[in-house]
Amino acid sequence: MTQSPGFTAWLKTHAKDESAIGDLARDVAADPHWPSRSQLDGQREYLEERGAIPAAVETLERAWNLYEARQER
Repeated sequence: MTQSPGFTAWLKTHAKDESAIGDLARDVAADPHWPSRSQLDGQREYLEERGAIPAAVETLERAWNLYEARQER
């Protein structure tokens, strides 16, 4: 069985998307301090501590839900 990529690796594959998830992916790819090994709670906290707008946090949550849905396939 092939192990699927983690959330951050999956998110970065969307960096060329012209969408809110693409914007988040580009920001994450450019952030050397992004907590890639954290789960959703840790990543949400990271964004909130840095003053991210609510839409960015909502995009993170939406991306996480998409990622999880694809893992269940």
